[in-house]
Amino acid sequence: MDAADTKILFIRGTGYIGKFIVEASLKAGHPTYLLVRESSLSHPARSPIIQKFKTLGVNIVLGDLYDHESLVTAIKQVDVVISAVGHVQLADQIRIISAIKEAGNVKRFFPSEFGNDVDRTHAVDPAKTAYQPGATAPPRDKVVTLGDGNPKCVFNKEEDVGTYTIKAVNDPRTLNKILYIKPQENTLSFNDLVSLWEKKIGKILERVYVPGDQVLKEIQESQVPNVVLAICHAVYVNGDQTNFEIEPSFGVEASALYPDVKYTTVDEFLNQFV
Repeated sequence: MDAADTKILFIRGTGYIGKFIVEASLKAGHPTYLLVRESSLSHPARSPIIQKFKTLGVNIVLGDLYDHESLVTAIKQVDVVISAVGHVQLADQIRIISAIKEAGNVKRFFPSEFGNDVDRTHAVDPAKTAYQPGATAPPRDKVVTLGDGNPKCVFNKEEDVGTYTIKAVNDPRTLNKILYIKPQENTLSFNDLVSLWEKKIGKILERVYVPGDQVLKEIQESQVPNVVLAICHAVYVNGDQTNFEIEPSFGVEASALYPDVKYTTVDEFLNQFV
């Protein structure tokens, strides 16, 4: 099926990762639909994104995740539904599934799991279902490393996540599979990452290591749920992104499926900060 023949509806397509996948859908030539609450049209943060998408050709569909009738109406217009809701709404995706079943026309549903594999992670509360930590510019003097810095991690640019997701829409090889985005050049330990950065700036940083049990204690004793630290514990201390093999029975790897995609390497990404 050609891209022009596959209509895609995005739910929460104005969020952190959602907007990158919407842009990838447009770039690939898919008729792209965005479910938008009426209140979002005047929301100071979301309104400019919605207007930008509208200008680019996105079909704006008024509706709400919590309004079943509007959800069914929106879904009946498309072939594929992609959810990019935040971690607070992950459980509410059952509403999307219910609407898809009633609509009866959807060929694929992509749930919002753009992060660690929730079935193969050992994250502690409060981060068992949230995997979108932010990033800042690399340090110039001192770097704090959680654990010993040796577990391999995966680093992907948001635009590449969008590209690979849309590539999978009509690919029979990805049907009912987990799509892992683990490019070889972007799979490295935190120690490797620091060494690469040191080489680029020509300076050795002071490295401070925080033992894994100390990180875990801080998470457990925090009066306010520290979701970001719990995510980092899963990724950098446990190595949950790379401590298992991808079996054909449940998953496929994106960069192997789509070698034509020129993804941004960690090395290239760091150049902007030099």
